[in-house]
Amino acid sequence: MKKYYVAFAVLAAVMTACGGNDAKKEEKTTATTAAAPAATTDLSANPDYQKGLELVAKNDCLTCHKVSEKNIGPAYKDVATKYENTDANISMLASKVIKGGQGVWGTVPMTPHPQLSEADAQQIIKYIFLLKK
Repeated sequence: MKKYYVAFAVLAAVMTACGGNDAKKEEKTTATTAAAPAATTDLSANPDYQKGLELVAKNDCLTCHKVSEKNIGPAYKDVATKYENTDANISMLASKVIKGGQGVWGTVPMTPHPQLSEADAQQIIKYIFLLKK
């Protein structure tokens, strides 16, 4: 008879523990879901993001760069972290995109992109700065 009481007590404890977690998980999920939109900024609505992404996609940028990880060149997020988002840095980096460069991120040179206008190169840099962590 004791075995039945012990088994019943264990079963009741397991059911209570499982049932309690579901309610807590549901509350936690709801709280996380409700808080997520407030904490996340939707970059896709930003015109600088849209235009920059379009320019990156139609040029050869993604051959050497990725958004979050180093490829041949640095990750865009690393570039955004390294430089402050100022007009002077936007102009300087746009110039490097057009003329090419070497030495800041290692020995592999960045190829020049003379076909890009100054405005388009600056738009790409503005897009990169929006990716800052």
